[in-house]
Amino acid sequence: MEDRGVPQDPQSGCKAEESNLRTAQRLTNLISLFCILSWRVFWMTMLNHSAPDAPPTLALTATEIGVLDRLVNDKPRARRKTLSHYLIKIAQLGGYLARASDPPPGNTVMWRGLSRLTDIALGAMVGGEFVGN
Repeated sequence: MEDRGVPQDPQSGCKAEESNLRTAQRLTNLISLFCILSWRVFWMTMLNHSAPDAPPTLALTATEIGVLDRLVNDKPRARRKTLSHYLIKIAQLGGYLARASDPPPGNTVMWRGLSRLTDIALGAMVGGEFVGN
């Protein structure tokens, strides 16, 4: 398989190998954090399949919804802003093309999109503190 800069294994996305932790407690804390992150990505992927019409606040914060509204353009036919609508926007941040013939986004593309969204939302919050709201 050709390498296109896409993580090939679960540890690559979080750069687990680069942590170089030296104590069991620190490693335990890192694994706990990775479990929470993995659960959220998997949960969001499954919600997109099982509860697409749920309100977006079920899985996303107001900041995340606001950033997605400003950052990812809506499709012309997007009427209802459901959870699935926003999860597709997250997937698009991760490289998902959202064509009619494409299968639903998977965990890897959701991970990449959520990672980008988190960085952008954090930047927006920090930037808002400097310039004021």
